[in-house]
This record gives sequence, C-alpha cells and structure tokens, in this order.
Amino acid sequence: MSEIELITVEVAYALPTRQQLTELQVPRGTTAFEAVEQSGITEQFPEIDLENVKMGIFGQALGTKGLKAPREHVLEPMDRVEIYRPLIIDPKEVRKRRAEKASRKAEE
Repeated sequence: MSEIELITVEVAYALPTRQQLTELQVPRGTTAFEAVEQSGITEQFPEIDLENVKMGIFGQALGTKGLKAPREHVLEPMDRVEIYRPLIIDPKEVRKRRAEKASRKAEE
C-alpha cells in the first residue's frame, strides 16, 4: 500500500476590513477548486459563490493566459489560491474618469 504524498498550499480571501489566509495539507494532484472547498473558507465567508467566483494563483487569474480553470488547475507545493471578489467598477472606467478629471483641472 502506497503512502499519499501531501503538499502544503494556502487559500486566501480578503475583504476591505477582514482577511483570511488558511494553510492546509492536501494530497498531491489536488486542484485549486478542491483546495478552496477543503479549506472551509466558505463557512467563514458564506457570500463566496464557489461555482462562479474567480480564483488565481499568486495574482495570475485561473482560466486565463494559458492557465487552466480552477477545477482543472493542479496545485504545486506552496501555491496560494486567491479568491477574488467581484469588481464594483471596471478599472478602465476608473482610469477614464481620473483622466477626465485631470483634463478638467488642467483647463481651469
């Protein structure tokens, strides 16, 4: 009987006023989605919708730029799975508004 190799990973979630970083041991071959499920983080943050939430590894969004989706991305030792909150406003819109404001100030 072979022994299951465990690796250490982290699951992170942050709100403006509260954050949680959970370290856990998972079997090698565990996906990002499975690690989030196993972390129990949804018990502390019930607003997290695991089926629709965006996740990433060290700032790189899963399911983009050649990375597999959370249900398929197999974790490596010391990976940190980040759970991203939905954006309230599009960053492009924020930059546009900032540029318009600066332009108006320059005209004054």
